[in-house]
Amino acid sequence: MPEEKNVFIHHVFFWLANPKSQEDRDQLYAGLKKLSKVSTIRRFHIGRPAGTLRDVIDTSYAFSWCIYFANAADQQSYQTDPIHLRFVEECSDLWSRVIVYDSVDA
Repeated sequence: MPEEKNVFIHHVFFWLANPKSQEDRDQLYAGLKKLSKVSTIRRFHIGRPAGTLRDVIDTSYAFSWCIYFANAADQQSYQTDPIHLRFVEECSDLWSRVIVYDSVDA
């Protein structure tokens, strides 16, 4: 697969407040699926820890949400999009921790 160029990647990791709750897990997954409808998102991936075991791999999170934007302006628009705001309102009680990594071309 060729390298993607001229993209803004927004990668979010979620830790559930109740990690043993399948209902909370399902609700967060459904919320992320709805969130994928934001028009400025070019591509998205909803993931979970792969189960690989090496010292450098953190598998403590519940979900990974990786989204590609055409540029920083599109990512900024996403932050204020009503779909994103609704997601935060409806789902923020489900997580105990969130870490975000944003990256652009090197």
